[in-house]
Amino acid sequence: MMKTTEINIRDPYILVQGGKYYLYGTRSATCWGTADGFDCYVSEDKENWKGPIEIFHRPEGFFADQNYWAPECIYYEGAFYLITTLGGSDRKKGIYVLRSEQPTGPFEVYSERITPEDWACIDGTVYIEQGVPYLIFSHSFEDTPDGDMCLLKMSSDLKQAEGEPVTLFSAAEAVWAKPVPFAKAEFGMDGDVYFTDGPCVMKMEDEKLYMTWSSWSTCGYAVGVAVSDSGKVEGPWRQLEEPLFPENGGHGMLYKDDDSMKFTLHYPNDKYKERPIFRTVVLKDGKLKLEER
Repeated sequence: MMKTTEINIRDPYILVQGGKYYLYGTRSATCWGTADGFDCYVSEDKENWKGPIEIFHRPEGFFADQNYWAPECIYYEGAFYLITTLGGSDRKKGIYVLRSEQPTGPFEVYSERITPEDWACIDGTVYIEQGVPYLIFSHSFEDTPDGDMCLLKMSSDLKQAEGEPVTLFSAAEAVWAKPVPFAKAEFGMDGDVYFTDGPCVMKMEDEKLYMTWSSWSTCGYAVGVAVSDSGKVEGPWRQLEEPLFPENGGHGMLYKDDDSMKFTLHYPNDKYKERPIFRTVVLKDGKLKLEER
């Protein structure tokens, strides 16, 4: 068994299923280099965890040898689907779907690339609206320096996209989001460069949709909130001015647990030190607020 404080992952994602918590994430140790798989941790109290359980390992000859990022596991029409970023040395990062009969795998490659071939895309999340699955994802800053968050309708079997992606908003629209200070040094990009990542969408008791998403802010990596007042995933989306989590932590997600709303993210955002942390979320005066567990 492991304690939460011993789990070194980025981009934590919780699936609540059958009275247990299934925790997925990006392996910190291989996040920025060669990578070959995903893990799951299982708990009944979010403090003591069984794992890591490897749920997917790179098959021989499989193109993806890097960017094994942000796996999100959903239960959909009788099976478990892992929506994840994958990359290879010969192609841009994109969103793919893996499938398993169990939340602990083994998962198998299920879809071709969902996002456009010529786009660099990361951090896909699936939202079901009136029975229709939609993929929300980040169109990465290498292509769009304003940092776009995009929407793509998916086929009902989650195997492919239907139609063309639309842009929901850009990071540059949010007051709290700031250009990354290391764009020139790390990426060779001149001018202001913003990024979006880690989207998660949830309908709250006021029937509006709330999206948590991450970008760079005054004190580093941070989480902000966008709101669709229409309650529809296409928006329009407006940005709340104050970040939800303002400093050195990010890529969070919302989930329902025991009739309350919870939020998990990784903190700190320091290489090889990232840990999942858990908070309760409340809606107050049209804004999301974090409380202790």
